[in-house]
Amino acid sequence: MTLQDIADRIQAGLNGSQFDGSLKFDCGDDGAIVLAENQASTTNQDTDCTIRLSQDNLVKLLTGKLNPMTGVVMGKLKVSGDMSVAMKLGKLLG
Repeated sequence: MTLQDIADRIQAGLNGSQFDGSLKFDCGDDGAIVLAENQASTTNQDTDCTIRLSQDNLVKLLTGKLNPMTGVVMGKLKVSGDMSVAMKLGKLLG
């Protein structure tokens, strides 16, 4: 699954939902997915909150196979910036 495939799936999940703020999934050398203005894209830009994780762990996070809190504790993902934006994402995906 490519980052664009993942972005497309996130976009489908955003339809009809309101996501305030901006958030980036930073997958290092694999690229990034940015959620901003109710759009999911692979165009890298500055955001309110950044979640750094591997592409594999991103897929696990979005499919419910990786609990966000467990991921942070185990060092599988790192959150920087505005934590309230990350919490909104949890409710959206919930």
